[in-house]
Amino acid sequence: MDEKTMVADTLAGINGELVRYGEMIPQTENPQLKQTLKQIRNQCEMSQEEIYSIARAKGYYVPAAKATREEVDHVRSILSQG
Repeated sequence: MDEKTMVADTLAGINGELVRYGEMIPQTENPQLKQTLKQIRNQCEMSQEEIYSIARAKGYYVPAAKATREEVDHVRSILSQG
């Protein structure tokens, strides 16, 4: 397995963890557990950002083009109607 594949797999795994924390936190009634999950999620987010930066620097990840002002305004208008 090459480095690019390992970085991509790591990012995919971390992103999956973030989704699961996002699902667990609002369903938790215990305040201490909720706070612990939030702390773990925050650490996970920092790891994701670090791996993402490495992937960008090495050219393993190229983000999509930035949305135009018109695209942003269009999505904003759609979302504000609901």
